[in-house]
Amino acid sequence: MIPELGHYALVLALALALIQSWSPAMGARKGDLALMKLADSTALAQFAFVAVAFAALTYCYVTSDFSVANVYENSHSQMPLIYKFTSVWGNHEGSMLLWVLILALFGALVAWFGVNLPATLKANVLAVQSWVASAFYLFILLTSNPFRRLAELPAEGRDLNPILQDFGLAVHPPMLYLGYVGFSMAFSFAVAALIEGHIDAAWARWVRPWTLLAWICLTLGIAMGSYWAYYELGWGGWWFWDPVENASLMPWLAGTALLHSAVVMEKRNSLKVWTILLAILTFSLSLIGTFLVRSGVLTSVHTFSNDPARGLFILVILMVFIGGSLALFAWRAPRLKQGGLFAPISRESALVFNNLFLATACATVFVGTLYPLLLEALTGDKISVGPPFFNLTFGPLFVPLLVAVPFGPLLAWKRGDLYGVAQRLLVACAVAMLGLATTFAFEGTKAVLAPFGIGLAFFVMAGAITDMVERIDLRSLSIETIGRRAAGLPRSAWGTTVAHFALGVTLLGIVCGTTWSSERIVALKPTQTVSLSGYDLSFDGMVTKEGSNYRETAAHFTVRTGGTVIGVMEPSKRVFPSRDGMSTTEAALLTRGVSQLYLSLGDSNADGSIALRLYYKPFVLLIWLGAVVMALGGALSLSDRRLRIGAPRPAARVMPQPAE
Repeated sequence: MIPELGHYALVLALALALIQSWSPAMGARKGDLALMKLADSTALAQFAFVAVAFAALTYCYVTSDFSVANVYENSHSQMPLIYKFTSVWGNHEGSMLLWVLILALFGALVAWFGVNLPATLKANVLAVQSWVASAFYLFILLTSNPFRRLAELPAEGRDLNPILQDFGLAVHPPMLYLGYVGFSMAFSFAVAALIEGHIDAAWARWVRPWTLLAWICLTLGIAMGSYWAYYELGWGGWWFWDPVENASLMPWLAGTALLHSAVVMEKRNSLKVWTILLAILTFSLSLIGTFLVRSGVLTSVHTFSNDPARGLFILVILMVFIGGSLALFAWRAPRLKQGGLFAPISRESALVFNNLFLATACATVFVGTLYPLLLEALTGDKISVGPPFFNLTFGPLFVPLLVAVPFGPLLAWKRGDLYGVAQRLLVACAVAMLGLATTFAFEGTKAVLAPFGIGLAFFVMAGAITDMVERIDLRSLSIETIGRRAAGLPRSAWGTTVAHFALGVTLLGIVCGTTWSSERIVALKPTQTVSLSGYDLSFDGMVTKEGSNYRETAAHFTVRTGGTVIGVMEPSKRVFPSRDGMSTTEAALLTRGVSQLYLSLGDSNADGSIALRLYYKPFVLLIWLGAVVMALGGALSLSDRRLRIGAPRPAARVMPQPAE
């Protein structure tokens, strides 16, 4: 009964979405306020029905209802409760239900909180949002029904993919989807503006909070996915330029460019056409990522589906929404009035520079990801585009961007003084040079590029601090006055500083973790010891454990440095009988400050030894710490009250009175 309830709720959500797709848009066209207001109630009801469907599927998983094919394929009665919850979206059908749940949630949030939006804009935005929702409801109901029943009731389920039985799965996919789907709001606002043929600074003020929320979630989702791959897959890396990893990076790059472009539009009423295009492309890249994961064109631990029929359906969705929105853009964009002009040296120009390099980096990743697939489809030839290509193209594009980051906030709007800003950044330059020189002094020429990376990271961090020091005039005012000025600054200013500082922190972690990582691959017998980077690991023996739905063989290691015991590490291998004996490697991590020892088990040898892969990762946690702080900076900006109200109207010009 519960699965049928969920299925019918999804059908009703589709019916509401179809009503919402056209009625508000027709109301906006005819000026009918009643039809426009219909969008609010249908958006809220649509979310309620999708929530019922999602709750029904969750109930089936929690109660181990194996009569539902989706539950049978991806669950097991002995699985821990948390993994029964995460199994809901740990498969293709359930993850698509999560996708439409989040899509409906954003529509409901606009309906509930968008009370200050112009009626016609709100109606068109919710109509466009519902067009997207209708397409995905149809996709789920026609090709990916999560409530399909089995003819015979199995005694037990096949279990969730063991790699996905991890706490990271509870965080990574929902956050990633909040980012992916959240960018649909920017898309809907852009298409709605093109339909109306009107866009101004107020539009940028409306769209920024939704874009910022999606960007925060996608940042956290990518960071969590990176850390999950780092500790769960047992290979010790945090980014492999996997095509599905790239699929999440591309909308993040485009979304970052969109955020900065929207600032220019809000402040100076400029870059209208470019901002609209970025809003369309950002969500388009999210849709392309969905296609890559679910079409079967890729084989990856990240992919869900290999059904060509599903891939064809999503490809049609891509063609309709991406092609349709770009066609509308080509028709309407030339009619949009351009905003204010600005000098080549100005904050606007710095943000354009930012957009240029972010867009180019995104295009580079796009080509490197899709070109091999296109070539294979057209010619049958297979080529591999891997880390060497991306490292040699993506890295050089980001260097000038990072150099420019501290300059942007210090430049004045409309016309800036580059020489003056350079003078104010002298301390930041000195900090960067000190970091560079110190690294060279300790490492010499062992790693030629690393000292420059360290110097650049310190320059970005010190530049962010310089911006805040300049804003509160830290060097010349009293403590009381400084406190008042700091408290009076907009939260968006603090958010910018925190996010830019965090970018430097992440860069520092990438450079240190990549350059000075140590690795040893050895075969050890019990009582033997292996040393790496000043740490001694003694192999004490093997321990066998029984888990809820797996058998685990763990190796016990005592870790010492300078003869002092500092911890214990227990890497293991797990075997899942219900999943045809599939095994996973569980790496052991020992954290020392922001550095980590990483130990992963290999296969057993005939002589009784076991293969081990041991890493020392200096400052590696700064990569994810920086990403979290970056998202915190975004949250600070999002909490700024100015992003929850409309853009201020220009003051009425008072005509001078003639003298009597």
